[in-house]
Amino acid sequence: MARAKAEQQPEATGTTLIVLVGLGIAFLLFMAFLNVVKSGNILNEANLLYAALIFYAGAGALYLGFGVTGTESYVKFASLATWAGLLANTAAVAHRWYEAGHPPFASVYEMLLSFVWTLAVLTLVAEKKYGVKVIGTVTMPVAIVGVVLMQLLRSDVHPLVPALQSTWLHVHVTLAMLAYAACALSFALAMMFLIQDRMKTETFLAVTSACTMAIYAGILTRFEQWGGLNVVAWDPEQKSEIFLSKGVRLFVTIPDLGWLMLLTLVVVASPLVFLLIARWKKNEGTVAIANQAVFVSILLQVMALVMFLIRARDGRYTSLDAEGLFTTNLAASPFILSGLVGGVFISLLYLLLLWRRPDLERLLPDADNLDRITYKTIGIAFPLLTLMIAAGAYWANQTWGSYWSWDPKETWAAITWLVYAGYLHMRVTRGWRGRRAAYFAILGFGVVMFTFFGVTYLLPGLHAYA
Repeated sequence: MARAKAEQQPEATGTTLIVLVGLGIAFLLFMAFLNVVKSGNILNEANLLYAALIFYAGAGALYLGFGVTGTESYVKFASLATWAGLLANTAAVAHRWYEAGHPPFASVYEMLLSFVWTLAVLTLVAEKKYGVKVIGTVTMPVAIVGVVLMQLLRSDVHPLVPALQSTWLHVHVTLAMLAYAACALSFALAMMFLIQDRMKTETFLAVTSACTMAIYAGILTRFEQWGGLNVVAWDPEQKSEIFLSKGVRLFVTIPDLGWLMLLTLVVVASPLVFLLIARWKKNEGTVAIANQAVFVSILLQVMALVMFLIRARDGRYTSLDAEGLFTTNLAASPFILSGLVGGVFISLLYLLLLWRRPDLERLLPDADNLDRITYKTIGIAFPLLTLMIAAGAYWANQTWGSYWSWDPKETWAAITWLVYAGYLHMRVTRGWRGRRAAYFAILGFGVVMFTFFGVTYLLPGLHAYA
């Protein structure tokens, strides 16, 4: 009798989470319906994206639940939620295409819309075709962050600039979004391979600490000497950033927020410091302190995120470059927000690994299969990257009279191509397998993300509109 009850317990737990997620989705959709029913315009792009966000969030919760408990029913309902989110995402893409009169490829907002759609499709393919059921624990949070960023970026429809009025826009960006989504999938698979290849949990701890340190170090490039944090000023009437001159943004200072970010940087660095001390003194007890520091860092990261949301959302602050008070808005600092959210997400994934690693190893395909699937995914991404660059070069020659101008976007696209070419070359000619190949896949996705986001905002050039 006791054994029968023990066998029934996981099923009851699974049902509880499914019901809670289902009720949460239903409640949020119903509240959204009440908010828009008076306008009579329910099926607009913003509402469709909000629905996609709700379903992707529900799917992410269920995929995470599967990663923690291994309850098979979670995956079934997570897939259904992903399909529902994909349908809403597809409707948003179609709506944007109809309103703009061209495929959604002409801005960062539109490319994110296409990227999230492609990522959801590839998540379902990896889950169904290759049996990587835990893939959604990584890809769905990325999709969620993507949709949240879309809520902050400018979404108004503008006529295409002359350089974009070409069929090659559709070809070039379609190839880019497919390639980038495949790179994201290969990244997730490579990380899972490292888990199955028995990489030490302490190594994941060091990487987690280093990644969150990089995020906060990047944010602190906006640190003002009196402890404030500089953010871009926002024009609420024009719904755009304020510029002092062409290409020069106006920054305002949020008091004391810089000190909080600096304190958070110190705390997220502490696990790595404790880990180094443990290795130096060969004291395993210090590793436990490092893991406890991760939990403390998550609490402080959440506090930093909440304070940023409260103070950067429609605040009014002074500037060192102009007189008066200027408005701030989250839309003016989307990548600070995404960095803060990403840091929390990375740290939570480490805690999942720390607490449930044996269960994750049981749920994942074996290391050889993951290595092979990563190779196949990059084998798809690389030709797409090659065709993307070739189509872009041909289009550039038609538009600017030159196949290659060493524009920052072109340069980093070439670097991305070289990284993945190096992966395939070393695998085919030198027989690279396992961890070295996984490191290449992870490095490649990091370069992809910098090419997609970093170059657009940090190194503007001929592709500034993209």
